[in-house]
Amino acid sequence: MNSTPRYPIGIQSFEKLREEGYEYVDKTHHIRKLIELGNPYFLSRPRWFGKSLLLSTIEAYFMGKKELFHGLAIEKWEAPWNVHPVIHLDLNADRYDSCENLLEMLEKQLCRWEEVYETGGKGINHSGRFMAVIEHAYLKTGRRVVVLIDEYDKPLLRSFHDEELQEKFRTILTAFYTVLKTADKWLHFVLITGVTKFAQMGIFSTLNQLKDISFDPRFSDICGMTRPEIEATFQPGLEELCTRHNMTYEQTINELTRRYDGYYFNRFQKEGIYNPFSLLNVLSDGIFENFWFASGTPTFLVEMLKTTDYDLRELEGQEVLVSSLTDDRANVNNPIPMIYQSGYLTIKGYNEEFQTYKLGFPNDEVKYGLLNFAAPFYTYSSDLHTPFYIGKFTQELRHGDISAFLNRMKAFFADIPYELNDETERHYQVIFYLIFKLMGQFAQTEVRSAHGRADAVVWTKDYIYVFEFKLNGTAEDALRQIDEKGYLIPYTADTRQLIKVAVEFDKETRNVGRWLIETQEEDKI
Repeated sequence: MNSTPRYPIGIQSFEKLREEGYEYVDKTHHIRKLIELGNPYFLSRPRWFGKSLLLSTIEAYFMGKKELFHGLAIEKWEAPWNVHPVIHLDLNADRYDSCENLLEMLEKQLCRWEEVYETGGKGINHSGRFMAVIEHAYLKTGRRVVVLIDEYDKPLLRSFHDEELQEKFRTILTAFYTVLKTADKWLHFVLITGVTKFAQMGIFSTLNQLKDISFDPRFSDICGMTRPEIEATFQPGLEELCTRHNMTYEQTINELTRRYDGYYFNRFQKEGIYNPFSLLNVLSDGIFENFWFASGTPTFLVEMLKTTDYDLRELEGQEVLVSSLTDDRANVNNPIPMIYQSGYLTIKGYNEEFQTYKLGFPNDEVKYGLLNFAAPFYTYSSDLHTPFYIGKFTQELRHGDISAFLNRMKAFFADIPYELNDETERHYQVIFYLIFKLMGQFAQTEVRSAHGRADAVVWTKDYIYVFEFKLNGTAEDALRQIDEKGYLIPYTADTRQLIKVAVEFDKETRNVGRWLIETQEEDKI
């Protein structure tokens, strides 16, 4: 037995995982529940959250590979372990830039099934061949068929920028998937997974028998990991992480929680779900990095935000109707549901009276990853692939050099093209927001979210800065507001030096104009 833990990073085959001794968080009790309920299902979860491994586990179960389930929860189930024909369609390919790519993928998988179930398949279209495979599989084995479709929406996600190609993909896939409606009498179990629902695609209106378990509290943790699961399964790895970083056990768990926890998939869920991809990578590599965010770039999501002129400041704390997340969700004119389904936002609260969800970033990996990635789109950087670097801003405030900080901000605004001068002031407010939110990676910060607070507050080791910006007013007005509104009062008990920073915005240059800086000289308690 290998004493060194093997972490299943990128392992999507349950058979390989079990035979080669990889660590495994047992989710088979959920499979039992799904089989007992007996519905055709749809499950939405973000990428790299374990959907493919879930389907592979279900496939192994229905193929009768009992030896793989030794010691797992489902092994104790006393129901008959019947073998069923399994049709597993995996659309998790990298390239979908033409109809030919999609048809080639379908052709490849159809040919494999047709060889097994001896259907021939010539002279009819892809959907007709799919129907024939299901029927012949039932007739040949005498048992109803299990259909598993992995990443059903991958072709649509890959072509989101091309509406003409989207329409062709929708036509092909809708015809293919809706075979499952007609073939219902030959089907035993159906599970379709993906990142999101597509409002323009007929599968979810035609296949109205699909039960969407994405928000079902019984299956909150069907993918991903809870803290008890992590501590029960990965104790040696957690202890090694403590030693490497010279941290206590609780400090290590807190760091994992801050970075990778925080996913909530319904209003009844009591415990956050950790991102399994990042968690496994941290345990394997022994370092804290943004593994999940780095594994894919949300370019098309950020472009949706820009196209719809979405105010980036409203992402955190956004309120949406429950129906906007539970109905068909992917729509280019409504980016928030898709951003939620993609894993960049999660449920933070629920209003029973108005039936609305409050959304927010699940954790620091997602928050700072997305804001860093979005910054060049909003600041009109010449290089959209270069993360916005906030380190210099932070260092200047740490050193108490507020004038250097403001001059850097002034130079930064000077890089924005002149043609933006006719745009609304909101654009510049978004850039202020980005600068201060991104500083939160390195210093404690707060950006105003309600009336009666300063525009921004930054805490460093030696200083507390209270900022007030005036887009329609003078630096004197801003300074007076800091004093009259008592913005410094919450911090007077702190031993750090308090600094008031009042800044006016020059409308002619569309840039930071004058500023006034005052140090609070009152004795600290």
